[in-house]
Amino acid sequence: MRIRLFAFVLMIASGVVAQTTKPVAATPPMGWNSWDAYGLTITEEQFRANVKVLATALKPYGWNYAVIDEGWFMVNPTDSPKPSTSGMLIDAYGRYIPAVTRFPSAVGDRGFEQIGRDVHAAGLKFGIHIVRGIPRMAVIANTPVEGSAFHAVDVADQEDACPWDPTNWGVKDNAAGQAYYDSLLRQFAGWGVDLLKVDCISDHPYKVDEIRMIRRAIEKAGRPVVLSLSPGPTNLSHAAEVGELAQMWRISDDIWDVWKAETGFPQSVTSQFARVAAWEKYAKPGNWPDADMLPLGELRPQPGWGKARTSRLTEDESKTQITLWAMARSPLILGANLTMLDGFTTTLLVNRDLIRIDQASMGSREVSHEGDLIAWTADLPGREKALALFNVGDTPMTMDVEFAKYGLGKGKYRVRNVWDGTAAGRTGEVKGVVVPAHGCVVWMLRAGAGEDLLGD
Repeated sequence: MRIRLFAFVLMIASGVVAQTTKPVAATPPMGWNSWDAYGLTITEEQFRANVKVLATALKPYGWNYAVIDEGWFMVNPTDSPKPSTSGMLIDAYGRYIPAVTRFPSAVGDRGFEQIGRDVHAAGLKFGIHIVRGIPRMAVIANTPVEGSAFHAVDVADQEDACPWDPTNWGVKDNAAGQAYYDSLLRQFAGWGVDLLKVDCISDHPYKVDEIRMIRRAIEKAGRPVVLSLSPGPTNLSHAAEVGELAQMWRISDDIWDVWKAETGFPQSVTSQFARVAAWEKYAKPGNWPDADMLPLGELRPQPGWGKARTSRLTEDESKTQITLWAMARSPLILGANLTMLDGFTTTLLVNRDLIRIDQASMGSREVSHEGDLIAWTADLPGREKALALFNVGDTPMTMDVEFAKYGLGKGKYRVRNVWDGTAAGRTGEVKGVVVPAHGCVVWMLRAGAGEDLLGD
């Protein structure tokens, strides 16, 4: 009887733990990625300089991931279209390793171990980018797979390759393929990787078998890792599947500093409104549809697309982008060169109300789309709500805003404008609101205790 009772108590206790343990990425990840400012060319010195700014200026506001994007294994990244001269490096087991000429702390087969430690010592989390698959050069050399009896030729699917990146072969969905990904994730765990962005896997093409292998490898490695799938647009029909396997997945192709796109690439800010509205219902702790990085501030010295430049989004367009991302609960991953942060961009990144909407809201939704005016609402803890109005048109709009029109009930709120800080007493409307062309207005609305906000 005692044994049975003990087993019952243990079972109940285990259930409580299982129910209360936070998932990986319980809130949308926030941080910085090197791609928009450095493309393939980021060096250790540049990365550390950005990490320093991230840790001192932005971490207090929740920005805590520092991610090295594509190309870290290339000696000559500017020759990336020519793999024979880009100088890609692999170890004895066919896994990419950092180019020591660019990342000197990787000397002696240390990989990103020291960088990972230093990022963690700064109170941040460390991420890297890979393209799915196994290096073609590993297959040519038929390198052994660490920890197994397999070799690279057993792993590689030489009829499958990323259509826009010629460096790898796909990985077979077999024991050898799993062993290779297991080896890769053990390596990354040793480097202290907290976020893994995997490219050419979420769309064009969608490779769910490789996603599953990577997920299993993460679990075997024993280190919590945010799995980020790229690029998009991930198909809505795959929503449940990617939600089981990853913490974030791209809902569009690459977003750049373009307000309205005239071509299919890159994606524009305005093109995201329909996408985030379609995906919002899938956002929950551990599952975050990803609207892509924020190409704000200085996109230099070597952005992943286009010439070095200051973001071409206007101030109003920049506010609209980050506000939409926050209302939709997208991950917030900044692309700016942090060592060149200007005052305006900084104000976008340290707005606590906006960050709270992104990190703590529930039930975010598009509630109205009338012509060029789009409205979103969100519920927050403490009887608080957010209302955002977006003007995607080319002329300003002036209007009286009644909260009840947007499904917020006929009660009254204490109102605070998120961007200019102006406040109003208990009211059910704001008169004479000007929503700039390409701009937005967003309010925090707090209800009084015991007030029936949905009543007549």
